[in-house]
Amino acid sequence: MDRYKDIEKSIIKKYRKEIWSKFIKAINEYELIKENDNLMVCISGGKDSFLLAKCIQELQRHGKIHFDAHYVVMNPGYNVKNANLILENSRTLNIPIEVFESDIFDVVTNINTGSPCYLCARMRRGFLYSKAEELGCNKIVLGHHFNDVIETTLLSMFYGSEIKTMMPKLHSDNYKGLELIRPLYLVREKDIIAWAKYNKLTFLNCACKFTEESTHVDPTLSKRKEIKELIQTLMKNNKNLDYNIFKSLDNINLNCVLGTKKDGEYRSFLEEYDKK
Repeated sequence: MDRYKDIEKSIIKKYRKEIWSKFIKAINEYELIKENDNLMVCISGGKDSFLLAKCIQELQRHGKIHFDAHYVVMNPGYNVKNANLILENSRTLNIPIEVFESDIFDVVTNINTGSPCYLCARMRRGFLYSKAEELGCNKIVLGHHFNDVIETTLLSMFYGSEIKTMMPKLHSDNYKGLELIRPLYLVREKDIIAWAKYNKLTFLNCACKFTEESTHVDPTLSKRKEIKELIQTLMKNNKNLDYNIFKSLDNINLNCVLGTKKDGEYRSFLEEYDKK
């Protein structure tokens, strides 16, 4: 049996409960993929996006919903070694990728900014939306997972003074008719790591040209690492803490919050307080 078939089998058999079932649950619960969708699956070279691509492939082959999918790699300026690793993994996993080039790393390293990772992320998003339009896609598929969601939530609370999270899907503000979806929304990072190790797969971690050439540590990255470590520490005494954080975002009691904001408009609890 070809190696990629064993890898595919591991997703739907060995890791069925941890990965496949949660992938399918997110698809159904959040209505992420619909009949005749045209998806652009974004592969960064990391474990999350490659697993995402395999799950989408499996769903496309055996699911009840008909949709098309393009597996796209944007090369923002990877060095030769990292670029080759992505190509090697795509062959190992039997994913028919399309690579397109950009000069994001060069642009970011030449701009004097205190937040290179933020700028890089914004530029990447713009390139990906443009590529999706070129391919005629209506949805961009990203590999963010469960841990990304709860870490983003705590980052917003601790450093942004607001309660908000990473949504399972959202409409683009600037590209009409395009949506962004996150099918690994319910899959935990530890299970993705376990899947990669079980299959003896090595993926890119951070292949950023900026961090290769600079000793600067981006504050956002260090804060995310801080939050990740905090959650791990707290879970030693409460194994359900990560789930509780996640579930709280689906269980907000509006009778017990000081204020809410929607579409930029703030509303205080005082507006309704004396009407009762």
